[in-house]
Amino acid sequence: MDSPQFRKQVGEGIKKARIKAKLTQAEAAKKAGINVNYFAVIERGEVTTSGEKLENISKALGTTVDELTKSK
Repeated sequence: MDSPQFRKQVGEGIKKARIKAKLTQAEAAKKAGINVNYFAVIERGEVTTSGEKLENISKALGTTVDELTKSK
């Protein structure tokens, strides 16, 4: 799915999980194996990322892809 609403939803889920994990964007990006600038763009909901990267982000944040993508 690639709608602006879905991207924003995923970004908000990532930010919420990152804050809960007490990680900075740089720390979370490093744990997920992606560039911090790309991580920030994903978190702001500006781009859609691959399922693989989303899986890496969820693992880095100690959560699941389902938790990151579920609506409020």
